[in-house]
Amino acid sequence: MKLFMVKVPARINILGNPSDANEGAHQTISAAINLWAEAKVEPHDRIVIEHGAKKPGRKLERLELDPVPDPQISYGTEFDLFLASLKMLLQHSPELREKIKGRGLKISYSTEIPRQSGMGGSTLLAQLGLLSLVHFYRLDRRKHNLYFLAELTQRIEELELGITCGFADRYVPLLGDLAYIDYRQKLFHLPLKEEPYCAYEKMGEYCEYPNLVVVYSGIEHHSGDVHKVMRGKYLEEYQGRTGEYETGPHMVRVMKLIGDTAWKGKMALLESDWKTFGELMNENHRLVNEMMKYCGFDAGAGTVNNHLIDIGRELGALGAKLTGAGGGGSVFFLLKPNDEERFIQELMPRLKERGLEKARVWLPSIVRQGAVIIDR
Repeated sequence: MKLFMVKVPARINILGNPSDANEGAHQTISAAINLWAEAKVEPHDRIVIEHGAKKPGRKLERLELDPVPDPQISYGTEFDLFLASLKMLLQHSPELREKIKGRGLKISYSTEIPRQSGMGGSTLLAQLGLLSLVHFYRLDRRKHNLYFLAELTQRIEELELGITCGFADRYVPLLGDLAYIDYRQKLFHLPLKEEPYCAYEKMGEYCEYPNLVVVYSGIEHHSGDVHKVMRGKYLEEYQGRTGEYETGPHMVRVMKLIGDTAWKGKMALLESDWKTFGELMNENHRLVNEMMKYCGFDAGAGTVNNHLIDIGRELGALGAKLTGAGGGGSVFFLLKPNDEERFIQELMPRLKERGLEKARVWLPSIVRQGAVIIDR
C-alpha cells in the first residue's frame, strides 16, 4: 500500500431536530460543506498517529502503538478519537484483527474546522481513523460500507468516549450532499445492527442549493454537555407520555414541531421557495431556543448566537438558526440569490462592534460526494 490521502467535510444541520440529542423519531435537512479534515496515510512498522499541522511554537504531537489485534489503548490525549476508532473497529471486524498483525501505518492529520465550532469537527477525526484503516488494510467494502462506518462512529463517541451524540453528524461527512435524513426507530441508540440505519436521501439532483453564509462566533462550546441534559430530559418525558406526540409533555411536543420543519422544508426546497424555507429556519431556531431554556439554559441557544441571528435578520437574511449545541459555536443565514457579498460587507462591521474578534465567516459550498480517498 502506497501513500494516500483521506478527506472528510464538515457538516451543518439546516432544518429539523438537533442532531446529537433527540432525533430518533424525526428528521433533519443537513449538508456537507467545503471545510475539511484530512489525513496523509503511509506504511510504517508501527501504528503512528500524529498531528500534521505545523504551527510556530507548536510541538508536533505523536503517538505510537504496536500493530497487534489487541493494542494497549489508554485515553486522555488529543488522539482519543483515533484510538477509539481503532479499538472499536478491531472489535467489529475480524478481518482487521487478522490483517493488522505486524503491519503498521502512519496517519498524519490536520483540520481547518475551528475547534468546538458546531460543525462536527471532532467526529471527523474518528472518521479519518476509520477510513484510513479500511483503505490501508483493504477491508471488505461491502461489510465496511459507509452506513456501517457512520453507525460505528456514533458508538465510538457515545459508548467508548461517553459523548452524548446522535447520527446526522456521523452520516453527513461520509455520504455528503444536501440530504434529507430520517431517524425513525433510532431514539434509544440500540447496539449496532439492532436498529435501522438512517434513511439518507441526497437532494442535490432534485433542487437548487440554498444560498448560505456561516458565521463562527469564535466562542468554543462543549456540545456533549448540552446534549446530555437535553437528551436526558427528552427521554424522561418521552417514556412517560401517553397518546400522540402532539398531546405529550413539553419536550415531546416541541421536538415533534422541530422535526416537522424538516419535512415541510423539503417541499419548499424542491420548489426553490426560499421565503418559506427561511421562515421554517426561523421557526426552527425559535423552538430550539425555547427548548433550551426549558432544559435550564437561561440564555437559550446562547446570548451571542441569538444576537448574531437578530443582526442577520436585520440585514435582510430570509432565515437564520444555530448549527451545533448552542452557547457558542456557529450560526448560519439563508439569503436571497446573489445577496451574499452585500450581506457579508454589512455584517463584518457589526461583528467588530460586538467584540467578536475571533469570529470567522464562510460562504459554504455543498460537497456532493462526502468522504474522499486519493491514492498517490
